Amino acid sequence: MQTDAALAQPRSPRNRIHGEVWRGLAASIPVMIGFIPFALVLGAQATQKGLSAIEVPLMTGLNFGGGSEFAAVELWTSPPHVLLIVAITFLVNSRHLLMGATLAPLLRHLPKRKAFPALFFMCDESWAMGLSDSRQRAAAGHGHPFSLPYYLGVSAGLYLTWVVFTMIGALIGPMISDIEAYGFDMAFPAVFLVLLSGMWKGVKQAIPWLVSLIAAALSYLLMPGGWYVAIGALSGLLAAYVWVSKS
Repeated sequence: MQTDAALAQPRSPRNRIHGEVWRGLAASIPVMIGFIPFALVLGAQATQKGLSAIEVPLMTGLNFGGGSEFAAVELWTSPPHVLLIVAITFLVNSRHLLMGATLAPLLRHLPKRKAFPALFFMCDESWAMGLSDSRQRAAAGHGHPFSLPYYLGVSAGLYLTWVVFTMIGALIGPMISDIEAYGFDMAFPAVFLVLLSGMWKGVKQAIPWLVSLIAAALSYLLMPGGWYVAIGALSGLLAAYVWVSKS
């Protein structure tokens, strides 16, 4: 049995790191569970567009951006319109530029060999959880509020869940047949609407959303292909810029 004095001794650096990793992994479990249905749907949709069970986890593992992957699969044809898919992926993932800029001050004390991998594994959820934990640690008086081991624990759980279950979705996709018949294709739009509701700040601030919606809808009706995604995104950005300039 350990004595009180032994229990009072500080943990070694290695034990502290392991503890932070497990703390991040445990904190990410609810989000990991939420990832599973979307990953299954994406994998099943991708196989129906012609991707193999090997190509799907390669895509999700190298890109790790759910929104852009859903958009890419939606636009996938044979042969694929590579430039269009690349452009849409960039537009959808461009929010990561702002997210990375928010994390940059917290990563300045880290060497680049650690900071760059941390940014690669950044997604909406790991970014939000890492930032929230940093604020709590800063309030508690930590000298370096950003806990890289905690963030990596969060990111590892989310990354592995996403890649593994998109592959499983690709494997079982042919057994499910037409996933739209079960309404699974509505999963991602439903979550997107929930995210929008959380960002609602009034009718005036929603004007760029409305402009983007109208532009995307008209483009979808009048133009072939998937250009409605790019036109909707760009028109929304332009409307937001004009609106801010006038304010």
